[in-house]
Amino acid sequence: MDFKFLISDLIKIKSQKEIGTDKGLAKIGDGIVNLVYSVAKSIYLTNNLNNKILRTGIKVNRTILSNALKNADMKNFARSRGDAHDLADTVEALIAYVWLNNDITLKDMIEFIAENLSGDLTIRTEEVKNATEAFKVLLNHIKSFLPEPIK
Repeated sequence: MDFKFLISDLIKIKSQKEIGTDKGLAKIGDGIVNLVYSVAKSIYLTNNLNNKILRTGIKVNRTILSNALKNADMKNFARSRGDAHDLADTVEALIAYVWLNNDITLKDMIEFIAENLSGDLTIRTEEVKNATEAFKVLLNHIKSFLPEPIK
């Protein structure tokens, strides 16, 4: 099923800020981001812990997402002077937008994150650092699917 009709108004506007600050998109993206990271982390842990099958269900920390947005140099999609919560919402909105627009699949996002995770994800500080990098790589990939700045 095609879900583009859910973003048809945003496709016409082509405003980076309107896409990145859309609260409805952020809510949809929240579920997508958490699903993608949970499956990707499960894959990574299973492949790196003596092939013992591990399944995780995890909510991605706003620090991970906000830092990934900054590191991908995509703050122009966020509200001015946004805090970590606002920046995380922007990441979620952008991911929902490209998924609803059929630019990337859940499978592709899961693979991007899983392939870019590294280190010992059982140590929280290491997980934050490495997950931030993995989401930065994903954001850099989806940049090409997002509108250019209006001049």
